[in-house]
Amino acid sequence: MLHNFAPPATEEEIRAAALQYVRKVSGSARPSAANTEAFDEAVDAVTEATRTLLDRLVTRAPPRDREVEAARARARAAERYGNT
Repeated sequence: MLHNFAPPATEEEIRAAALQYVRKVSGSARPSAANTEAFDEAVDAVTEATRTLLDRLVTRAPPRDREVEAARARARAAERYGNT
């Protein structure tokens, strides 16, 4: 999730999410030389669409704290996978 955090999502986080999406949809972590241009253009387009979406979303909820949410995620993972 990138919406409604304090501080807001960075450009790097938005691009990383776009890259993850394009990798998932294409089924490829690294495109072949023949597909690199299409892959890179898709990442750029998804990055822009994500930035636009985040800029336009509205909420009445207070922003969530990144550190608190990260700690909760670590606790859930520890419970799920038995890590300590």
